[in-house]
Amino acid sequence: MFSFCGLNISKHKSILDNLEKNELIQRIENSEGRRTITIFKVTEKGMDFCHEILNPYEKLFPRKSESSK
Repeated sequence: MFSFCGLNISKHKSILDNLEKNELIQRIENSEGRRTITIFKVTEKGMDFCHEILNPYEKLFPRKSESSK
């Protein structure tokens, strides 16, 4: 998700916290030695939001492709 959306965990922590609070994503933390690995997964509610809200929005207002800029 971070690489796809261009997110930075320190800069965008509040966005991730809000998504988790609204049950759109799930945070899973695994400790391996001194390192903690955080995995974010989209929940069913998050997928429903995408299908009901974001997909119709993308159809109405498609993103500009690199070639049309």
